[in-house]
Amino acid sequence: MLVCALVLSYAAVISVVRLPFFPLKQLVVAGTLNQVSLIQIEYVTRMSFDGNFFTVNLDNVRNAFEKLPWVRKASLRRHWPDGIELTIEEHVAAARWHGGDGEARLVNTRGELFAASLSDGPTNLPLFAGPEGSAPLMLARNREFAELLALLGHSSRMVTLSPRLAWQLKLDDGLTLELGRDQAKHPLHERLQRFTGIYAEVRARAKASINTIDMRYPNGFALRLGRAEAAARREMPTTDRNSKGIT
Repeated sequence: MLVCALVLSYAAVISVVRLPFFPLKQLVVAGTLNQVSLIQIEYVTRMSFDGNFFTVNLDNVRNAFEKLPWVRKASLRRHWPDGIELTIEEHVAAARWHGGDGEARLVNTRGELFAASLSDGPTNLPLFAGPEGSAPLMLARNREFAELLALLGHSSRMVTLSPRLAWQLKLDDGLTLELGRDQAKHPLHERLQRFTGIYAEVRARAKASINTIDMRYPNGFALRLGRAEAAARREMPTTDRNSKGIT
């Protein structure tokens, strides 16, 4: 008799819950959204909400929202008597990503990759190119690079990490900076500090556009001029070439 009473009680509760007395009437979106549009939210709501206040499967709805391009995490909770409250954590893009697979993605501020489209128009986000799984390391390193480059009033437009873990920067003025591999005796931070110390003088003395500065040497650096300037230097007499050289 006790088992029968429990079964009947459960059946009664299920029947009441499924009655059309508890329809969902509203979805409350908490917080401000910058990338996820109202149209996207309405679409997911219409496609994934099935059932009433008690029977709607919040896990299924959450998974549906987290498939939207700019959604990093979604959470939902029932809001008595007829609503669902939705909270969305959006991705915040920190860089563009170009991996070995050729797929264009974005890197968020946590170093995570995600697929989404940026708004139309130019962007000041740097481009990362490196091995798969290296995005967190590249993001952390680029923050260090940015602090030192800011002393010169410049920033990195492209950061490249080779399969052998050699670093290369492309600055906003077109200069390529070869930093090489990080080493205990000659760390990247030290090389970049040395670059910031000599950059202004090198620019002033070169009197020509510089294509690349190679900082991989322990106690020096190498310059590579632009193609036009390099060709002109080759055509100059020996005396002129020596008088205009940089030591």
